[in-house]
Amino acid sequence: HVHSIDAVLLSYPDQAHLGALPYLVGKLGLNCPIYSTIPVYKMGQMFMYDLYMSHYNMYDFELFSLDDVDSAFDKIIQLKYNQSVALKGKGYGITIVPLPAGHMIGGTIWKIVKDGEEDIVYATDFNHKKERHLNGCELERLQRPSLLITDCFNANYQQARRRARDEKLMTNILQTMRNNGNVLITVDTAGRVLELAHMLDQLWKNRDSGLMAYSIALLNYVSYNVIEFAKSQIEWMSDKLMKTFEGARNNPFQFKHIHLCHSSELSQVHGPKVVLASTPDMESGLSRELFVQWAGNADNSIILTCRTSPGTLARDLIENGGNGRKIEIDYKKRVELEGAELDEYLRTEGEKMNRLIVKPDPEESSSESEDDIEMSVITGKHDIVIRPEGRHHSGFFKTNKKHHVMFPFHEEKIKFDDYGEIINLDDYRIGDVGGFEYENGNDLKAEVKTDVKAEKEKRIEN
Repeated sequence: HVHSIDAVLLSYPDQAHLGALPYLVGKLGLNCPIYSTIPVYKMGQMFMYDLYMSHYNMYDFELFSLDDVDSAFDKIIQLKYNQSVALKGKGYGITIVPLPAGHMIGGTIWKIVKDGEEDIVYATDFNHKKERHLNGCELERLQRPSLLITDCFNANYQQARRRARDEKLMTNILQTMRNNGNVLITVDTAGRVLELAHMLDQLWKNRDSGLMAYSIALLNYVSYNVIEFAKSQIEWMSDKLMKTFEGARNNPFQFKHIHLCHSSELSQVHGPKVVLASTPDMESGLSRELFVQWAGNADNSIILTCRTSPGTLARDLIENGGNGRKIEIDYKKRVELEGAELDEYLRTEGEKMNRLIVKPDPEESSSESEDDIEMSVITGKHDIVIRPEGRHHSGFFKTNKKHHVMFPFHEEKIKFDDYGEIINLDDYRIGDVGGFEYENGNDLKAEVKTDVKAEKEKRIEN
């Protein structure tokens, strides 16, 4: 039924809300308008790039490719908040409006209005509270819709106050690093990680916190691009951050203490250290690699920042804890082939290449040669000179016959000296006008004198 879809509305940039988009476009052939806000478009690409690399570095990931990601996001039409867009085609008469939803940068509540009829509001995972880097959603602007589509993920969840959560986080970090341990914080790629990174960088600036003696790093495959995009999207964030940026001209995402790393660069960051690594469920990505390396040391800490799907490693740790128990996991990693495995791979690839090379059939080759002989006998008239086959001229001995007849043209060579082109003074000399004649044969000077004399006589008569 993918070809019956008329439009796609994207609410958030994370894997849970657009993770299947590259597969739909690249493998199933989805071809319809896709709408999202500008941050969802930019950060969504970062999510998909990081997701692909996280799986590709573990095994041969073939669900979608990076080209599928690019093709999917090329179809996205980028919108701003409160921008009304009238759909075309089968959606004629329907207008969509993106409204702020909070939760993640560019998060959207979609208002769908049919001309002259009722309106529908699609609002999932919205947050009505203000956060450090985002404003809350504006529920009062919905104005009692005819139909509200939402979720109940947090219906029975009792969340602690933000101050209590922050104090608990900092206490855990300080205790771990003072015991010479490392802290792994599992985060997403380009969504909730922005608030957490901004908060930790601000805490590291405080000299009284005692954190400046330790290191902190953001670890994923697109960490540099994520922060650069965040720097350029301050207008999509909270009013407080915008005032700070406009007043002091200080970008809140110009981190002074957080190291932006890929996997190979983390070893250069001295410990003890705090690492914000993707992905949050630890089923793939750099967070899973660090978990395998650090989980065996009791001095290290693993901090989970969100509730993931059942059956994942992070959900197992949330429900059953990890103090002193053994956890069996399948750890996959892409490594370079060596020895006999490398030789076997090269031999297999060589056989594949040999199969692609088409060997000519002897009978077909002989028939083709006969056709060539027959085609060498040229009959009829031609506009170009055709050299008979078998006659070749090496060009070693010159021939008197001109091969290419050219139009006779003699190009005069211009002479130059140290001061430039040498000129002929006669070309610029003023000649004697006395020798010039008109077509009627009268001398030029005589005609001028006659005209002057006639003019004087005319004035005397007057």
